Amino acid sequence: MLEVLFENEHMIAINKPHGLAVHKSKLVRNTTVFALQLLRDQIGHYVTPIHRIDRKTSGVLLFSKTPSETAAIQNELQKSDKTYMAIVRGFTPESGKIEKNLVSDNGKIQEATTIYKTLEYSEINIAQGAHSTARYSLVSIKPLTGRKHQIRKHFNHLRHPIIGDRPHGCNKQNRFFLNTWNMNTMLLHAKDLSMYDPYSNEPLRISAPLSSEFKRMVVSLKFKTDLLNL
Repeated sequence: MLEVLFENEHMIAINKPHGLAVHKSKLVRNTTVFALQLLRDQIGHYVTPIHRIDRKTSGVLLFSKTPSETAAIQNELQKSDKTYMAIVRGFTPESGKIEKNLVSDNGKIQEATTIYKTLEYSEINIAQGAHSTARYSLVSIKPLTGRKHQIRKHFNHLRHPIIGDRPHGCNKQNRFFLNTWNMNTMLLHAKDLSMYDPYSNEPLRISAPLSSEFKRMVVSLKFKTDLLNL
């Protein structure tokens, strides 16, 4: 059963698990299970996705309950504040702003901006290539634009790819996590969504707890961050 994070008469938000596609598309032909159908069957009500997050990304996913409400909610979502969390390779700067154009599927050049803040560093005593230790960063991320795979591409551009990302990540790191911890989840999570309810005009913040697998890796990598606050 999907975890419902928020619901009112107009919309509903879930904590989408890693690996679950939002809806049917030509990019996910190898599956027959989708968040859209699961949620519709779970609540016995029509729903439409207000936005999308990658199949490999977990976290907040918002739906409208009637077709007539979708546009109004989408309009507010465009002005929303989204926060993601990720575990990436290496030690990132304390904070930063990534401004790098991306290319859409149809070849269009798109401006893209991402800001981030490093929450904590981890260094474990396992040799990696020419290095005697392995270094990782736990990062809070805010995309200021909404391009496809934006966060994944931007952190790969920084040479701090997200652990578990394919194809934008590091294959060596992904194999290392699989062999060492039997972990093949992409460690990117849509943590918070803040917006105004277009019907009540009240501020709305929806937060999604980290998955058990993300929390397991926080512990395995010896981050000291209080999981209760994540």
